[in-house]
Amino acid sequence: MIYVCIPTHNEAETIGLLLWKTRNVFGEFGRDYMLVVHDDASDDQTAEVLKRYRGAVPLTVLRSETRIGYGRSVERLLRYVRDEAPYPKRDCAVVIQGDFTEAPDDMVSLVKILEGGADIVAGTVDEEDVADRKGVRLARWGARTFLKRVVGGAPVSDPFAGFRAYRVIVLKKALRDRGEDDPLIRSDGWAANVELLGGLAPHARRIAEAPLTPRFDLQRRPSRFRPWRTFFGLAKLPGSLWISQEVEAA
Repeated sequence: MIYVCIPTHNEAETIGLLLWKTRNVFGEFGRDYMLVVHDDASDDQTAEVLKRYRGAVPLTVLRSETRIGYGRSVERLLRYVRDEAPYPKRDCAVVIQGDFTEAPDDMVSLVKILEGGADIVAGTVDEEDVADRKGVRLARWGARTFLKRVVGGAPVSDPFAGFRAYRVIVLKKALRDRGEDDPLIRSDGWAANVELLGGLAPHARRIAEAPLTPRFDLQRRPSRFRPWRTFFGLAKLPGSLWISQEVEAA
């Protein structure tokens, strides 16, 4: 089973399209899947859109009545999958954004690599693909230049992107070792993605990566990305997140 984990907040204009596109992708791919959405206290029409899709796609909706943020939303999704997946050595969780900036078609590449033996498959963004996104490019440059203690030892070339596939057994091992009251993710945004990878990597036998192309042109709302907030969030992370891991490029 492939659990497609979607953290979302006020994405009524894109979440339905994302669910329908994902249905088509996995229909052609021929794999069993479940959509798991965490609605982070949306106050637009997101809840109504999700309700309309319950009968059309295999869908589970988790909701927070008060805003908990991206990082905690992702952790709540992954803990749900940890508890629900019947075959943790075979099943996987794929985390994808609810704003449609990440292409559902790219999930197939991630899953295929995972089925080939990897335990974590990280989507990687080429710097050329963010060349016209000044704030994103600035944050990436600043982190790689000034925060080498945080990102320099990462087991993938792009630790910032959150579009990844995780074998469920890795989630189970990481969460078992930490305990129920010790979260994997305490930060938000890119820092949450880096922190999550740091917490899961020691439990993965093999980590691979696959290229992806962000689709900023499909984003229906103004970007919530804040480069300085992102940089300072990364700067708060400890410099001891990584151990040596084998990484395989797609």
